[in-house]
Amino acid sequence: MKKSLVALAVLAASGASFAQSSVTVYGLADIWFGSTKVDNGKGKSETNTVIESGGVNTSRWGLKGAEDLGGGLKAIFKFEQGFKLDTGVAKSTDDIFGNSTGNQAFSRESFVGFAGGFGEVRFGKTWTAYDDVSGASDAVFDSALSPMNNVFRSTAYLGNPGNTIYYSTPNYSGFAGAISYSLGENAVYPTPVPGVTVKDPSILSLNMTYESGPLALQLGYQGQAATTNNSILMTSSDDTAEFWRVGGSWNFGMATVKGTYGSVKNLGNINGNDADEYQIGADFPMGAWVFSASYAASQGKGIVTKDAQGYGLGATYTLSKRTFLYGGYNYNTYEQQNASDANTQILAVGVQHKF
Repeated sequence: MKKSLVALAVLAASGASFAQSSVTVYGLADIWFGSTKVDNGKGKSETNTVIESGGVNTSRWGLKGAEDLGGGLKAIFKFEQGFKLDTGVAKSTDDIFGNSTGNQAFSRESFVGFAGGFGEVRFGKTWTAYDDVSGASDAVFDSALSPMNNVFRSTAYLGNPGNTIYYSTPNYSGFAGAISYSLGENAVYPTPVPGVTVKDPSILSLNMTYESGPLALQLGYQGQAATTNNSILMTSSDDTAEFWRVGGSWNFGMATVKGTYGSVKNLGNINGNDADEYQIGADFPMGAWVFSASYAASQGKGIVTKDAQGYGLGATYTLSKRTFLYGGYNYNTYEQQNASDANTQILAVGVQHKF
């Protein structure tokens, strides 16, 4: 009898605990059909008809949840994996050095933390504070059709690193902020320059945002301190790569105007390899349709970074709260040394569904 009562008590306690917890399976499937054209500016041009994943957002699935610990405090977690919908291969955003995290069990995010009146803190693999705001004011849906995502050098950072401590504040009358710090832990990466590697990157990232009525503003900074080694010249230097992003938008009702300024210094931790860049565009909602246009340019100042510019046109048609169709065109040109400008083109139609 006593054992039965104890068992019932344990089950009751467990039930109460489960009632205060939640786990959600979620995902996003995004795929497009169209053509891509690449002209290397040296007499070679290639056009392909393709089916590709992730025209607007990276296809992904994940688990997330929270447990009420009482007193307004919650334990939280998130595990998220990116994949290519056209092939089923695991995929995530490549970093500046071309390294893919797709072979990881959870290539996009894997963290545990706490949330409450103080804000939110995370421990593990998560997007940096800079990531949070980098595309917030990008027109053409911050997609593969957006020229900013094709010509900006200040988007080509390490991406969501592991070994990260992240904190975001609550919203105070429209103002909010976040800070993250990622430990390098002896990682070594190749760079775009042959024979040059970067070791031990530690990443400090910050953002500040403001949103009230039709106005939204974002400011982001990321510094990547690392040691650069040149095996050919037998030299070593400690040049911190620094990324700045300023964005803003204003909703006029009939249109939302968006603008972004980006700056990068010592890209790839190479001293003097800098770029300044900007993007301007607008979204035009018309019932179930949203039309968008954008122009972006980057002024390179180093060995690797040359001038680049592009424009994009896109549209979405909403079928439901979770599904929409999209399409558009993107054209970009890239300055080259001792050669004509290279250019890329994308013509695409696609569909995205969330679950």
